Amino acid sequence: MDDIVKAALQKWPNVPHCFGWLALDARGHWRMRDERAQAQHLPGDKIVNAALLGFINRNYQHDEQGRWYFQNGPQRVYLDLEATPYIARVTPQGLVLHTGEPLTHLQHAYLSQQGTLFLLAADQLLAQVDDRDMASCLEWIKLNGQPVSDESLMTWLDSAGNDLASAHPTALELQAPGQVAVPIKRGSLSGLMAEFHYVSSPEAD
Repeated sequence: MDDIVKAALQKWPNVPHCFGWLALDARGHWRMRDERAQAQHLPGDKIVNAALLGFINRNYQHDEQGRWYFQNGPQRVYLDLEATPYIARVTPQGLVLHTGEPLTHLQHAYLSQQGTLFLLAADQLLAQVDDRDMASCLEWIKLNGQPVSDESLMTWLDSAGNDLASAHPTALELQAPGQVAVPIKRGSLSGLMAEFHYVSSPEAD
């Protein structure tokens, strides 16, 4: 958290929280949602100002209820999540979060029946992979230690049926560059958000 934010919190500790005005989309873009966007359930305008993006990224965190927010000076701006609290992207330097920080210390990967990839790192950091980078990630998936074929992967996905959380005897692993191989389990966005107690659309108490 920025020092200027800490100072503002000490000076004005009881500023009311803000809800509905900020969102994070599934590709890691921060979006400002004015009254019109909120009323019409629109995604809002993408924030592109570099200084503002840096400020939001540095002061992004969550409360004890699993609600994510941007600490804007003395005010918490709670945000709506289209997907997970973090979005992961594939870069030449490896996996990077939408906040610009490297994604390290992977513990598990989850694959939905729709082919969406989720990554779990230390401290329960949950990130959905940007769908534009899925082709690169598919090259990292191993079946019993060998590159997985499209047919084998589709069979694994299709066998999930309606029980996305069930175990499966086929051992899929994700071997991202520069990281240890981690097991791939079945998972869904709603199931993972519930498991790790993260709130997609916070509301005022």
